[in-house]
Amino acid sequence: MKYNSFFLFFVLSLLTVSCTDNLVDVGAGIQPLADGILVGADTFHIVTQNVDIKSMSTKPDSFLLGSFYNEKYGSTQADILAQVEGPIGFKYPQGAVADSTILVMKCLSWFGDKYAPLDINVYEMNKKTFGFNDNIPTDLEPSEYADLTQDNLLGHNVVTARNASVAQADSIWKTVRLSNSFTKKFFNDTKYTSEKTFSDFFGGVYIKANFGSSTLLGIKNLYLESYYSYPAFRNGKDTTLTSTRLFPANMIVRQVNKISHPDKAAIMTKLNMQDTVNYVSAPANIQTRVILPLGRMKVQMDTKMATKKLVLNVAQLTVQVFEADSSTYPLPVVTNMLLIKESEIADFFTNDKLPTGSNAVLATYTSSATSKYYSFDIAKLLATEIKNASANNTLSSSDFTNFKMRLVPVTVSYNSNRTATGVKQQSTMGAITICGGKKKVSPMKIQMIYSGF
Repeated sequence: MKYNSFFLFFVLSLLTVSCTDNLVDVGAGIQPLADGILVGADTFHIVTQNVDIKSMSTKPDSFLLGSFYNEKYGSTQADILAQVEGPIGFKYPQGAVADSTILVMKCLSWFGDKYAPLDINVYEMNKKTFGFNDNIPTDLEPSEYADLTQDNLLGHNVVTARNASVAQADSIWKTVRLSNSFTKKFFNDTKYTSEKTFSDFFGGVYIKANFGSSTLLGIKNLYLESYYSYPAFRNGKDTTLTSTRLFPANMIVRQVNKISHPDKAAIMTKLNMQDTVNYVSAPANIQTRVILPLGRMKVQMDTKMATKKLVLNVAQLTVQVFEADSSTYPLPVVTNMLLIKESEIADFFTNDKLPTGSNAVLATYTSSATSKYYSFDIAKLLATEIKNASANNTLSSSDFTNFKMRLVPVTVSYNSNRTATGVKQQSTMGAITICGGKKKVSPMKIQMIYSGF
């Protein structure tokens, strides 16, 4: 009954709009209207696979710090490497003396146990730093940027997401006091003459979470705060004043979230034993490959439409949710999913592209009393690929016959008109288990309506 309703709805839609410019032409040779209109409908089941994601390239608006273990999706370890902006042209008052330097992190959220202790070490990035336009993956090796010996340790502290003691007020500010030797070195306004001079002098900080498997801090922003004092004459008296100077990690410079999943191999082995379901987990963890039988779709449509002009009216890919995480600290459901051609993933995110319907398609998690799913309208995307393959004479190629796409969890920014203005790979925790191509009930499939004129 559900399929019949789908068919009836789109046939009515087809008869309403079939003579407009809204249709996507995927064939050639317009036939006279007197020949009549043929309508075809097919459902294609597809092949799905779990994909181990080693890393991603992104410029997140916030950062994870800490470690968390989930029974299904495994461990997530998150550290931060951050440059800070120098106060170019700033001069300390005459006679100023360095007092101390504090690393300050603004923690607006957390995931896991808010009272679990998190041990933090801070190192100077003293080997090399980032170029602003560098494409830096999340699986970078910190030892290439920072000497991780005790001699280069700038500071250490143990923090929690929220205070366990009722006598203490909760604070969103997490701080690490840096060493006196670093404070003296950092207090040097001769290095504030240009951005290059400052970055050569100070490459940034590596913030490493040392132990714990129960909490991840959500760091919205961070900065170094330098305290100093200087002599002054106020109200007819000699006195000593104190002040601070901020060195923010902002959009002027680069920050990278190092993300790792130490037990990934064992987790993937376990998940792949369940071949009827697939998984999507963020950040940079697991995605689902979707292999479309595009060659078979084209042959089927051509066979039914014979010599008529072929128009693909509807192609709906439905991804049914099998289950959300239900652990003690459940991972949030992935809200936004991007279906994108696998070969274009790197270029899409590196160059901050937007989905147009022909390169990628967005879907939002939908939940009702009877169903939870993501629904993708891929008619324009498939029509574009069929046209391109026809023009390039690659309809019989393996890449076309087994057209590989990927389900990628993303974060979407919208303007006031609810138009997407930015799409980034999701850098916060999230996961979902979906029905795969082999699922007997609600398998992943494509329902298509097409016509011939």
